[in-house]
Amino acid sequence: MAEQTTAQAFTATDTSHDVRPSSHWTAWGQWLALLTMTVDHLTRYVLPTGWDLGWAGSSIGRIAFPLFAAMVAWHGLFNTRNPLRYAWRILIIGLAAQIPYMMMPRASDAFILNVCFTLASGLAIGTLVRQGWQHYQQQTIGFGWLMLGAGVGVTLWYLLGFWVEYGHNGLLLIPLLMFAMQALNETRDALKSRLWAGLAAFPVLWIAGQMNASDMAKSFTVGTCIVVLVLAAGAAQRVPPVVLAMPRRLWLAWYPGHFALIALWLLLSGQLAR
Repeated sequence: MAEQTTAQAFTATDTSHDVRPSSHWTAWGQWLALLTMTVDHLTRYVLPTGWDLGWAGSSIGRIAFPLFAAMVAWHGLFNTRNPLRYAWRILIIGLAAQIPYMMMPRASDAFILNVCFTLASGLAIGTLVRQGWQHYQQQTIGFGWLMLGAGVGVTLWYLLGFWVEYGHNGLLLIPLLMFAMQALNETRDALKSRLWAGLAAFPVLWIAGQMNASDMAKSFTVGTCIVVLVLAAGAAQRVPPVVLAMPRRLWLAWYPGHFALIALWLLLSGQLAR
C-alpha cells in the first residue's frame, strides 16, 4: 500500500495497482469510525435511558457504518490484490464479536449476525461482481455463465439480508460504493465521463437514505457517503497523513472487545437478567 496505514483488519495490505489514489483519509477514518460506533453503542446499551441521549445515536452514531463500509470498499478496490482474503479477515473479527454482540439487549429476539458479517459479505459480493464482469469483457466466460453467477449472487444477497445487521441495504452499500468510487476515481474532463461518474453515485445515496427511519439519521448517513464520494473524486489527494496512527492491535480488538466490556457491565449491573 503506497500510503500505509497501521490497521490491518478492515485495512488491506496487499497492492495491485500501479497508480492509486491516496489512502491517507482512511487512517483518519479509523479513529472517527471507532469513536462514532462507540458513542452509538454506549448511548444504546450502557447509558441510562433517562439521560435522553437517543439523539446521539441517531446523529453521531449514524456515521460509523457508512464510514466502515467506505473504508472496506476503498481498500478492496485500491489497496489489495486479494479482496476475498481481506473479506475473510473481517469475518474473523465478526466471529470473535458474535457472542458478546448477541448479549446486547434488543427489542427483537431474532438471531442477527453482527456488522462484520455485513461488511465481509458486501465486499465479497462487490468483488465477485467486478471479477465476473472483467472475465466477461475479456471473453473468458460467456453471457450465460455471467447471468448464472448474477442469479446466484442475487439469491445469496436476498437470503443473507435477513440475517445480517443493516439487512439487504447494508449488503448493497459496499458493492455500490466500489462501483461509484471506481467511476469517480477514473473521471476525466470529458462531459460523458463526468456524467457517468455522477450517475454512479446516485445508487449509493439512495441506499444510504433507506437505511434509517428518522430524518436526522438519514442526513448523517447520506452526508457521510457524500464526503467519501468527494474523496474518491479527487479530494483524497489533499488529505494529509494522520498525526497519530491507530495501533494495529487496538483496531483489531476494539469491535469484539468493546462488546465484551459492555456485556460485562450489563451482567454486573443486572440488566442482562431481565
